[in-house]
Amino acid sequence: MSGARAANRPPGAARIGRQRTTERIVPSAGQAWSADPYADALHTGRGPLFLRRTDGWLLPLDVERWCAEADAADLQVLRRCEGTVLDVGCGPGRLVAALGAEGRRALGIDVSEAAVAHTVRRGGQALLRSVFDPLPGTGRWGTALLLDGNIGIGGDPGALLERLARLLAPGGLTLVETVPYPDVDERALVHVTDAHGAPGTPFPWARLGTPALLRCAWGAGWRAEDRWSTDGRSFVALRAPGATGARARPGGTTAGGTHRAG
Repeated sequence: MSGARAANRPPGAARIGRQRTTERIVPSAGQAWSADPYADALHTGRGPLFLRRTDGWLLPLDVERWCAEADAADLQVLRRCEGTVLDVGCGPGRLVAALGAEGRRALGIDVSEAAVAHTVRRGGQALLRSVFDPLPGTGRWGTALLLDGNIGIGGDPGALLERLARLLAPGGLTLVETVPYPDVDERALVHVTDAHGAPGTPFPWARLGTPALLRCAWGAGWRAEDRWSTDGRSFVALRAPGATGARARPGGTTAGGTHRAG
């Protein structure tokens, strides 16, 4: 590792990248995201790939966008990042790579070996870990990213937000992508599947529109600073417990935040 790269290392991340890709992963979700067909889709850079509910309903996964460079909507989110950035469920690493290209300190974590390897090949730093595993820099991260539906990790958004509150510095920022349909508030068991329909290992997942996320965040002690939509995607900026200022109510913002209808 060069001196310049070491200077941009996230807090506590003394050894990250290829040498750390043997870390423990969550058994059910890790097996699902590490096995075919997800690994094959990342290798080719294209789908089709889906999350399949037990009732047969399919949610298309945007593999092509994940494997491409960060787009305008992504960059708009990344401009809001503060301090060191933890990309939770980093996938093939487009966000970590984009932050690194700007000299920002960022670390991706993912339970997929293929995703971590892809991130490292793009020049990003990544660990093969679940967000619920021990992580470097606990209590010191400036920003956490939950894009591409990753508020669904673990199937319990409240537990995920509580975990992020412990990983972030007091008053840290989480940038969340929500479902662009406001009424969605779903918990389900899903499989990763391709066009052939062969299901993988089932794991819990959640899908939240912005109103559901705001209710969940408020209950966990977070406050909403902003919400916005661009290119058909919806986002929310949340401030972790420990920040100064008044607590915002669901659907509103505090002083210093803006509210944009999505």
